[in-house]
Amino acid sequence: MQKHPPPSITGSILVVDDNNVNRIMLSRYLGRLNYEATLVENGQQALEKLQDEIFDLILLDVQMPEMDGYQVLEHLKADPRWRDIPVIIISAVDEIESIVKCIELGAQDYLHKPFNPVLLRARLTACLERKRLRDQEVEYLRQVSLVTAAAAAIKANTFELESLDEVARRDDELGQLATVFQEMAHQVYAREQQLQQQVQQLRIEIDQTGKAREVADITESDYFQHLLGKADELRNRIKGNEEDAMQGNAAKKLDNEV
Repeated sequence: MQKHPPPSITGSILVVDDNNVNRIMLSRYLGRLNYEATLVENGQQALEKLQDEIFDLILLDVQMPEMDGYQVLEHLKADPRWRDIPVIIISAVDEIESIVKCIELGAQDYLHKPFNPVLLRARLTACLERKRLRDQEVEYLRQVSLVTAAAAAIKANTFELESLDEVARRDDELGQLATVFQEMAHQVYAREQQLQQQVQQLRIEIDQTGKAREVADITESDYFQHLLGKADELRNRIKGNEEDAMQGNAAKKLDNEV
């Protein structure tokens, strides 16, 4: 095999082939290209591996015991966790019907055994690049949904500034939008706090005004004025008695002195 410089895109690849020699050859070649290869010998083992690990690409044989490549493709297509993993078929079966069936079941490419290293390398690079772009698109849409959710949260008064920290770290327009959104949300929050304080102060002033009005209503009532007159009359009477008593005491003192 010719030697080639490692590709700029690396990844984790699941090799599914019942032939041990084929698995070893693929593993060595992938290792030279800086790919990480995991080897299994049939479709059932492949599905079990997929339950526990994440792979960027699958190299899949067609003719295998227990579960063939067609069945594996059907399982991959039916499961949302796996349907976007690119699959390259490497098979000794060269009938056009097999190729068409694999493509219809979701395989991205079909190579014949024995595989051509140069062609395999090119197909690996192309498939992984498409997956990388697809993953970027999915992540972008996910972060757009975070901004959309933040708008709804502000309307519901449940927004948290840190909910957009991840998006704000982006260096593109979406990141700038998230940053501006955070700043605006902070201003809205600060204004809301200020309004709440003003409302609270207004409530206090209204409460105090209400109490003063209640006091005024009481003191200005006829009944209160009547009581006030009675109190003045009683106070004047007590004051008159005190003056009479003082004059009486003064007279007695004068008589005693005489």
